[in-house]
Amino acid sequence: MNFPTPKTLIITLLFAGAASQVAAAQGLPFPEGYRPAGVTYQASVPTPAEVLGHRVGERHTRPHQIVEYFEAVDRASNRVVLGRHALSYEGRPLIHAIVTSPANQNRLEEIRTSNARLSDQPDQVSDADLETLPAVVYMGYSVHGNEASGSEAALLLLYHLAAGTGPEVESLLDSAIVIVDPSLNPDGRDRFTDWVNGQRGAAPTSDSQDREHNEPWPGGRTNHYWFDLNRDWLPVQHPESQGRVTLFHTWRPQLLTDFHEMSGNATYFFQPGIPSRNNPNSPEAVFDLTRRLAGFHAAGLDEVGTLYYAEESFDDFYYGKGSTYPDVNGAVGILFEQASSRALKASTVEGALSYERSVLNQFVASLTTLAGVRDMRVDFLRLQRDFYLDAPAVAGDLDISAYLVSLERRNQAQAMVAALQAHRIQIHALDRTVSIDGMEFRPGEAYVIPTDQPQVRLLTAAMERVTTFGDSLFYDVSTWSFPLAFGVEVAEHRGDAGGLVGDLLPPVSFDGGEVVGGPAGYAYLMPWDRFFAPRALYRLLEAGVYPRVARLPFTAQVAGRDTPFPRGTIIVPVTGRDGANGPAPDEIHALAQSMAAEDHVVLYGVASGATPSGPDLGGASTRVIASPRVALLTGPGQSAYEVGEIWHLLSERMQIPVSLIDAGRLDDIDLSRYNRLIAVNGFSPDSAAVAELLGDWIRDGGVFIAQRGAVRSAIDLGLVAEDLREAETDSAAAVSYGDVGRHRGAQSIGGAAITVAVDTTHPLGFGIGASATVFRRGTLFLEPSDTHGATVARYLDAPLASGYVSARNLETASGSASVVARRSGRGAVILLADVMSFRAFWWGSARFVTNAVFLGGAF
Repeated sequence: MNFPTPKTLIITLLFAGAASQVAAAQGLPFPEGYRPAGVTYQASVPTPAEVLGHRVGERHTRPHQIVEYFEAVDRASNRVVLGRHALSYEGRPLIHAIVTSPANQNRLEEIRTSNARLSDQPDQVSDADLETLPAVVYMGYSVHGNEASGSEAALLLLYHLAAGTGPEVESLLDSAIVIVDPSLNPDGRDRFTDWVNGQRGAAPTSDSQDREHNEPWPGGRTNHYWFDLNRDWLPVQHPESQGRVTLFHTWRPQLLTDFHEMSGNATYFFQPGIPSRNNPNSPEAVFDLTRRLAGFHAAGLDEVGTLYYAEESFDDFYYGKGSTYPDVNGAVGILFEQASSRALKASTVEGALSYERSVLNQFVASLTTLAGVRDMRVDFLRLQRDFYLDAPAVAGDLDISAYLVSLERRNQAQAMVAALQAHRIQIHALDRTVSIDGMEFRPGEAYVIPTDQPQVRLLTAAMERVTTFGDSLFYDVSTWSFPLAFGVEVAEHRGDAGGLVGDLLPPVSFDGGEVVGGPAGYAYLMPWDRFFAPRALYRLLEAGVYPRVARLPFTAQVAGRDTPFPRGTIIVPVTGRDGANGPAPDEIHALAQSMAAEDHVVLYGVASGATPSGPDLGGASTRVIASPRVALLTGPGQSAYEVGEIWHLLSERMQIPVSLIDAGRLDDIDLSRYNRLIAVNGFSPDSAAVAELLGDWIRDGGVFIAQRGAVRSAIDLGLVAEDLREAETDSAAAVSYGDVGRHRGAQSIGGAAITVAVDTTHPLGFGIGASATVFRRGTLFLEPSDTHGATVARYLDAPLASGYVSARNLETASGSASVVARRSGRGAVILLADVMSFRAFWWGSARFVTNAVFLGGAF
């Protein structure tokens, strides 16, 4: 692209020679002899080497060392204030440094509140006011733990800003509040740095076959549960993201940077990305500023002789990424991608690439970012003010005046609106009953979200369902519709929303559990409609209770009234216990109360097992539920993302122990310890031995749950007799060489929302409802079963709810199966063709997984 030439550049970078000798003499930390020209450094601020014991780039700095260095600089400099915004799953702090001039530090809260007026009261901020405000810049590094060079650059940036003296640094600190977030994923980084530092000798090797260059599964990219935190800015399902987004909205920066690594044979990328793949909800002014800022990056990288590019890859479409999320918040997000050495030294097509050089390029891009902010400060501030100043007009152009959110799926609705509130979206109580498209919404049973609010663009992006696109290729998913993902009924209100919008709600949390008609004299009845019902059920099982599941509907007397109960209701016996073989009645009563309070379920106490209609509570149609003993296949060949999604769902959300076993060691595992085995990919090269092993285990009562990639393996191994279907590909004969990539990409399904019809009479369909939305990836589809009653969920004839699917793939998908369940001996095989707990925010279809775990033996 033709990069705009910046008027000035803060830093002139000098190469080697005399500059290198000066840097060495002063003990400066910058790699390869580089140093910012015109800057001297205060000896009172320690260099990274003085705290870490190694120079930046000489080894991989561990997360606790990063924290130690930031703490040391915080103590030494009046330009730095250190904060902690989150704690990772493994207990590591996520920290940030707020760096600015001492004068700005003395009025930091005043600056923060003045900055918030750009989004809260934009009509009260004049152009003259913009001239007086510093910009806020959020510098985020290494959200992927094994893309490690970014965090090293953050160490150098902190030193440069805290210790540097001279007009260049001081003018920058006067003009900006710089938030340095050095390690967005400390758990993943710790996993990676432990490996590479532990596999390296005194003389590092560039050999790609060396152990240092080949970290074991699952690698350090992801967090503790193997999630990609750079896809969680919008869903905000993990503590690292929740803290990061809170910090973002506390300060509301005008610019956010996101430092990554890519293939070692690449060069250096900075945005803008591919123009045709920008999200249409982002104003064009965002991309104008991005292009202008690119000129600063080009100039800085020119000076150090680094090859680079823009506009040829990556995009600005999915708002769940760090470089795109700011675009829908009145700010600009910038993605940087450095060719990765991973180890200290790597062989590439252009010769050896050192870790030091990778760090240097990230440091240079950090400086050029701040140079651009200093020179374009007012333009960035104006973008944010005007973004929110235009919000009423944007809302006025919409057909939708409000979204009505049903609380029928109470916990799922609460989870959805809590995620929206994390982004400063305003949720209100509903003030009057309203009917839309055959659905009735009543006060106390629904939320209302007006579109006329500052975050209207983000609200629209989170709620909309889109099936038409200007480009058929996506770097990430093509949909993330919150109502579809969370499995919540949402209606769009058109026309005047006056009279609907009640009080603004405080942060929403889970509630709604209660015990009705208790304490029970005979049993408690727990409908299976609440999201955390499996967690409550597991409490019962662990306590020694023998609950049953009702496979037919019935009525029961609750507090003197006939009350209907659907299929899937859990029957919790209270009577006939003396405490010797299980909990006594008073213990079960206490357990019921804690389940209602902590798992948000509703339990109904009944005094008799006789029912006014339908089967009695001890009838043959009820089935005792066995406590699940779950094993999840992991290791090479398994998708760490999909494994992590199921692990997180069961262990973190449902509090069920999960044994992680290596798929490659399946022959050596004592499967008798488990009654549930879950796989997401093919799981062994020794097919005959594995087929026999698993077949025997299933026939003896085990339930094998195969998701997506493992569906083919289950069929190929003969564990279940089902068929697959694949879409025919368009002929490539007429496709030119230059269009091959686009042609192939347009035939893939990177991520779309598909509606399925659910057999609500089947135990695996209990509590889900007549339809659900699943997340589809890939073009391998499952044929409906020839066995009557085995197809639990089937794609509709026109199944696309949101996202991109080619016409040919859509034709193949229509009518295919999403969930098939087959008995085998005393056990079962359950096939899940789709990603059921995608990125932890696809709450609706996650219920297929928990149903398979708890009710997989009940059909």
